[in-house]
Amino acid sequence: MQEKTAPAKSRFPKSVPYIIGNEAAERFSFYGMRSILTLFLVKQFFNPTGAEALAQQADAHANKLNHLFVMVAYALPFVGGMIADWFTGKYKLILYVSLVYCVGHLLLAMFDTSLSGFEFGMLVVAIGAGGIKSCVSANVGDQFDASNQDLLSKVYGWFYFSINAGSMLSTVAIPVIYKYYGPQWAFGVPGILMALATLIFFMGRKKYVKVPPQGVNRNNLVFITWYALTNLSKKKPGQSLLDIAKESYDPERVEGVKAVYRVISVFFFALAFWAVWDQCLSEWTLYAAKMDRNINLGFTSFMIEPGSMSTFNTVFLLLFIPLFNYVIYPNLDKIGLKTTPLRRLGAGLVLTALSFVVIGFTHVSIDHGGSPSMWWQVLAFLILSAAEVLVSITGLEYAYTHSPKSMKSTMSGIWFLVVSFGNLITALVNGLIEDGGWWAENLKGANYEWFFVAFICVFIIIFMFVAPRLKERNYITDPYVKDNEVIAETNNL
Repeated sequence: MQEKTAPAKSRFPKSVPYIIGNEAAERFSFYGMRSILTLFLVKQFFNPTGAEALAQQADAHANKLNHLFVMVAYALPFVGGMIADWFTGKYKLILYVSLVYCVGHLLLAMFDTSLSGFEFGMLVVAIGAGGIKSCVSANVGDQFDASNQDLLSKVYGWFYFSINAGSMLSTVAIPVIYKYYGPQWAFGVPGILMALATLIFFMGRKKYVKVPPQGVNRNNLVFITWYALTNLSKKKPGQSLLDIAKESYDPERVEGVKAVYRVISVFFFALAFWAVWDQCLSEWTLYAAKMDRNINLGFTSFMIEPGSMSTFNTVFLLLFIPLFNYVIYPNLDKIGLKTTPLRRLGAGLVLTALSFVVIGFTHVSIDHGGSPSMWWQVLAFLILSAAEVLVSITGLEYAYTHSPKSMKSTMSGIWFLVVSFGNLITALVNGLIEDGGWWAENLKGANYEWFFVAFICVFIIIFMFVAPRLKERNYITDPYVKDNEVIAETNNL
């Protein structure tokens, strides 16, 4: 009688350590330079003497540039993903664009006294960071097959850990380097880490599973939407706008595009979150510089650098993710308060507004000559981090579960576009303040925070009316429903 052999144990692909190491070093470089970016721009270029009369316009100009930088960085993953899928493949795009990324950091370190040169360096870094962003995470999944799919969730856990480890170390180290060694080293060290990230990625070249490019796929969101908009005369009674495209495109893909637009209607409300979240890495650092940041432990005392305050966000995020997933969500579900994605999103928007209320009151204290404790900003980070779990992570989950398999990469790219548009809104507001006039006069001091609190509240009110009417289709829990059937959930709130 033949003995049954135990099934082979799943093994991680040999390429995984290279991908994880690359991501940690890349995130160090990105968040490291961002931790000091706004402070550097104000001190070096826009208000080097610290003149009170120039403060508002200088801060607004620096904030505008910071948010425009983030806008470009998060607009490009959509483009980078298409180029990789259609023409180059992920490996070549990541490698070549990473080299561009390194050049961008070099330009930042070289042109620390030239605004035009520094701005060009920011653009090159944004192109590098955005160009590879969607491809790096997708490249992780490409390394797995049927023999080790059970390890995919674990490797993404390590991938996410590497992101936060890199960002946490950089937000602690780079502001200190900036203080004691100056901007050339503070921008140069992230460049060294990006060069290391590129080297690590290149060292794994013989171990990667490299999915070849598929060529231009006509059955995508851009082509299908364009065809429908340019053939409106063909629309029949009772037909939706996108149904026009079914005569020339795969009907299943057309239904997938419809799903994308349904998800976009939910993503619209996340704009309010992304219009303010990145301010914790720009505006908030300017406020931190005017706060009491002394830590006295009895046996020793030290001062936290303004750019290092964002480290609290990473710490809280690592604590809150398991807390929400394993404690808060299950217990709320048990008592009948089902934590649907839309409820999480709504609660996240409320917490986002609350975090800005806290910052608003600290700004009032600063305006009156006070030096409030840094722990008020830590409280704001705590609330904003909880909001991030509720909005950002829920948004990524919603994009995956509510889009068909053929559109999941597209949805990830669109989620990054939402981040980009949110930063564009903030950049435009700061541009108006910089130009003077009504905006500069009425958004002085803490009025800036009250403006964004009101901005978020408008989204919350609209969300309360719209959410119960949003049509949803979960492609994970309802995999066998035909694509032209939409599950209308009218009790989401």
